[in-house]
Amino acid sequence: MDLDCLNKADPDTFTKQLDGIFEHSPWIARKAADKRPFSSIEELYQAMVSVVQEASPEEKNKLIEAHPRLGGSGKMTAESRREQEGAGLRRLKGGEADSFTRLNLEYEKRFDFPFIMAVRGLTKQEIYAAMKERISRSKAQESKTAINEICKIARFRLEDKFSSESDQTENDAG
Repeated sequence: MDLDCLNKADPDTFTKQLDGIFEHSPWIARKAADKRPFSSIEELYQAMVSVVQEASPEEKNKLIEAHPRLGGSGKMTAESRREQEGAGLRRLKGGEADSFTRLNLEYEKRFDFPFIMAVRGLTKQEIYAAMKERISRSKAQESKTAINEICKIARFRLEDKFSSESDQTENDAG
């Protein structure tokens, strides 16, 4: 992806190019398009985070609820599948799967939304330990943490989108 092309794109193309940065939430990219032009990926990222921070409580809740259950199956983006696969969450066996399912259900019952964590670089044991620790927090704390984790996930995904597209361009040229 080229930042200059993204800056010049119509709002629909801009939104489509940034699909998957925020899980099932194209409204964030659409609103960020109004803040163009961006001089860097960091500036684009900050604009998208600003959209999230300025969102209504209802919009934030929908953003949180758009995320899949860690270690579970169900509707998820290709990005989520890759991230969970990398952390070993797509290959849980027997007792591990049962433990994740039980803790996910307990977490969701307590907070009314799925446990969200930027899992890149973490093991399934670290993720499970974090879930066990975070389940004792208040709903307000967890809601804020979920939004922060979503923004971390978005940063990884945005960096991936720009680096993989520039890597592809370099490969095409070579």
